[in-house]
Amino acid sequence: MFSAISWIVVIVLIILASMIRILREYERAVIFRLGRYVGIKGPGLILLIPFIDKMVKVSLRTIVLDVPPQDVITKDNVSVKVNAVVYFRVVYPEKAVIEVEKYLYATEQIAQTTLRSVLGEAELDELLSAREKLNKKLQQIIDEQTDPWGIKVSAVEIKHVDLPQDMQRAMARQAEAERERRAKIINAEGEYQASKKLKEAAEVLAQNPVTIQLRYLQTLSEISAENASTIVFPVPVEFFRIFQNINKDK
Repeated sequence: MFSAISWIVVIVLIILASMIRILREYERAVIFRLGRYVGIKGPGLILLIPFIDKMVKVSLRTIVLDVPPQDVITKDNVSVKVNAVVYFRVVYPEKAVIEVEKYLYATEQIAQTTLRSVLGEAELDELLSAREKLNKKLQQIIDEQTDPWGIKVSAVEIKHVDLPQDMQRAMARQAEAERERRAKIINAEGEYQASKKLKEAAEVLAQNPVTIQLRYLQTLSEISAENASTIVFPVPVEFFRIFQNINKDK
């Protein structure tokens, strides 16, 4: 059986255990004395009045909140599933404890509703190509709504946009048609530039007919260099005009 001194020692140890708390560098303690808020303590060793003071521990580290996929109907009536990630931290621990119940859950709900409302005002092309703009808008709105809770939202990132299969096929056909259009434009531009160069070359050759003969000889040398069995000899049109003149004289 325990003696009276042993019981006293046990009671003292229990009281000391309820008085002493050790908080890490990133933790703060919101202290309530008889139900009233009296201040914030930490980090390090803190002392509480037994049975009078109550402590609520709050972490000041950045919290990464994964927003589950949300069903969103875009402005151009396309149904998609979008998920995101929210980075935030508690700046004022007393507000996070006093102003809202379960600030983590409240922030998650705000992020989900804001994600649906903001992306519902955007078109599909904007959702796929202008994510940086939407991320900043989401961050600003969520930060404003959670500011009374002592929470600072540092960033919001849209992670994935899940499109329906029929929409993916339609976008693939659109991308293919766009590539064909660009290929035709590039081909037409090449033909146009080639025709301009041919026109300039014709104007240069027309200034001195001898250059045409030199061009013919160069063509023959290129053909003979390929060891071809058949050589096509180009005959100038002026050569046939000589025979036409002879016939006219007769």
